[in-house]
This record gives sequence, C-alpha cells and structure tokens, in this order.
Amino acid sequence: MNELTGAPGRSTSEVFPLDDVDRAIVTELQVDGRMSYADLAPRVGLSQAAVRQRVNRLLERGVMQVVAVTDPLSLGLSTQAMVGISVSGDVRAVAAAVAAYREAEYILITAGRYDVLAEVLCEDNDALLSLVNDRIRAIDGVTSTEVFSILKMEKMTFSWGTG
Repeated sequence: MNELTGAPGRSTSEVFPLDDVDRAIVTELQVDGRMSYADLAPRVGLSQAAVRQRVNRLLERGVMQVVAVTDPLSLGLSTQAMVGISVSGDVRAVAAAVAAYREAEYILITAGRYDVLAEVLCEDNDALLSLVNDRIRAIDGVTSTEVFSILKMEKMTFSWGTG
C-alpha cells in the first residue's frame, strides 16, 4: 500500500519510467477515469487486453490511481486555506498530528519559513478558526501558525510527470 496516498501499490520511492503508451494511457484516464478498455485501446494504439495489462501494471506499481475528485463547495466546505506552521522539536510528529485531522487535505514538511504547510478545507471561517486556534496550535511543538485564506483556485491539475 502507498503510505502517502493510501492507494494499493508499492510504498517505495522506486522510479518506474513511463513510455509514450503509458503516458497516453495516464493522460486519457486523467480526462475520464471511467473510460472502458474498449474505448481506451484505440486511443493509445493497443488491444483491449494489452491496455488492461498496462493499466493494471500502472496501478500495482502505484504509478497512478483512479479516484473520484470531489468539489468541496458542493459538499458545504466553502473555506479553504493553507496554514504555515512553525515547529520546535520533531517536525514529523507535528505533521502526523495535523494529517490526522479530517480537514487536512495535504500536509507538507518544508524547508524555509515554515516547517509544515497544511492545506485545509473547512465549512466556514468559524470552523477554520477552531481548527487553527483550538487544535493545531495545541499540538506539542507548534510555536506559531499563519493562515493564508484561498480566495479562488485558479488551476488544479493532476498531470504530474505525464505532460
């Protein structure tokens, strides 16, 4: 299991180079993750059986995963923010504690002004205030936080390494 995403597949950082056909498969599935093998095969120049084998290999290796991406606004999560967190002590322990919160979407351990960056989704500003003030700041080792409210998401893509 991939420890980062929770998806089936390898948890190692082993690199699996993609050939042009693999990239084409991933690109097509990024547009429509529910595309049938029958529809996908002619688009990438393979038989259905060969496409099925390629897709399964990509999934098993953890190179890709096919998931449902939700729209936070339609779920009542109208407040999105990045939280910069400064830490004294074990950065990994703080990152793990923040990652355990359901509001946390992405948690990054960084070098620079902040030790941890957290992307969070909340119902409203009151929920964001409660998360930051009552929960994140209460984590042992957190010395300060800075909240960056996201006013609008201009671009979101999932095409890493294929474009």
